[in-house]
Amino acid sequence: MKRLITSLAIAAAFSATAPAFASAPIVIKFSHVVAPDTPKGQAAEYFKKLAEERTKGRVKVVIYPNSQLYKDKEELEALQLGAVQMLAPTTSKFGPMGLKEFEVFDLPYLFMNEDQVHKVTRGPVGQALLKKLEPRGLKGLAFWDNGFRVFSANRPVRTPQDIKGLKIRINSSKVNTAIVQSVGALPQTMALSEVYQALQTGVVDGADGNISNLYTQKQFEVQKYMTNTRHSYSGYAVVVNKKFWDGLPGDIRTTLEGAMKDASEYNDQMAEKDTTAALNAIKASGKTQIYEPTAAEKAAWVKAMQPVQNEMAARIGTDTVKAIHTALAK
Repeated sequence: MKRLITSLAIAAAFSATAPAFASAPIVIKFSHVVAPDTPKGQAAEYFKKLAEERTKGRVKVVIYPNSQLYKDKEELEALQLGAVQMLAPTTSKFGPMGLKEFEVFDLPYLFMNEDQVHKVTRGPVGQALLKKLEPRGLKGLAFWDNGFRVFSANRPVRTPQDIKGLKIRINSSKVNTAIVQSVGALPQTMALSEVYQALQTGVVDGADGNISNLYTQKQFEVQKYMTNTRHSYSGYAVVVNKKFWDGLPGDIRTTLEGAMKDASEYNDQMAEKDTTAALNAIKASGKTQIYEPTAAEKAAWVKAMQPVQNEMAARIGTDTVKAIHTALAK
């Protein structure tokens, strides 16, 4: 795979010289791992539309959805090498790169709703986090919502006691590992593209993820139950190869920044609508029973996971956690 990525990076190096030729459009390869009809997939297409229209064809954005080019673990390396120019990975993906501060978004019950999230992502704390990407050869452009994470399983899971002993799929994150372990389940890390088959064949018993992916990846077809725990926020950071970005003409960068701002607002609107639509579609399918925890049950989930916040504060950085608590208190 590294050889493939390197070969693509060499090919990308030629396309990266496009800004020098007025007659050739600047090509931005935008790769992501989810379906085109998800909020991220739709926002990527909206960004493409705005970027191409507003630059009058000087920029061409090519979208590669559903892990067509790279899986979860491969895409950031591909971006750093220049094989693609733009990604929108989950924020937890930056932890293994040494940027553990981004794992703060995974902390359980730190955010209770999207308004609280936006106080952070659209404010100084969010901008400071994006700035930390630059020494890794990345330029952070925006944060995109993707709803809150829930648990699905092949048996009813109403309380933390019910999930004990189950093998639960997670994306790669030390915090998500700690969350699943805090309720006595067994975390299993795997790429999103592999989850359906793993659920279907019983390799895992359930999954931790957002409602949009549960629907668009058709995981609901092989899961009998879902509990709307909303235990942690699910979001993305849109990033671009910094060398490529810095090499663009100034007016092009300004135009793309405007397109990204509008695409980000579009994504967040779609994420809210999509979660409701996906939830209704799953209910209508009759294949998955959706359970809404009572107030007492929700309190039990919060209590069980609370130690994770304290346990992970040192790993993430106490300054980052404190800054978020300060932002939320305003």
